[in-house]
Amino acid sequence: MRERAALGPCAAQTASLQEWIMADSQHGSRLPQTDNPATLAKPGGHYSHVAVANGLVFVSGQLPINAQGDKLTDAPFEVQAEQVLANVQAALEGVGSSVAQLVQVRVYIVDVEHWASFNQIYARWAGDARPARAVVPVPQLHYGFRIEVEAIALV
Repeated sequence: MRERAALGPCAAQTASLQEWIMADSQHGSRLPQTDNPATLAKPGGHYSHVAVANGLVFVSGQLPINAQGDKLTDAPFEVQAEQVLANVQAALEGVGSSVAQLVQVRVYIVDVEHWASFNQIYARWAGDARPARAVVPVPQLHYGFRIEVEAIALV
């Protein structure tokens, strides 16, 4: 198995990651490649923000935590939603993907009454992209957050 150089936020390194992903897919690699873009806070557990396999990008559940690691637990739902979507976008862009390449988005919200508000924020963020999506009401999320979003996209 080939080794991958450590990645940073610069465009040249993103291009290198894209080339590396394409080369791996041509050689039939069956192991997913993981990454933690520098534009996101360090993961809080034993996981990576992004895994790439077979031309797909899998974004781990993103919480309302900014790049400096500040937890927006006390922020209004709308602020939390905007931060989570910014995190999803940063994760995608960190491996050379984009919101336009989304295939599926799964949203967990603590109270379904936030659905309409989230849908407006999401529509602004997604623009013309209309991937498959599920909004799932849940009783609670880690740290008392009100929203978590995970996604799958093309690379």
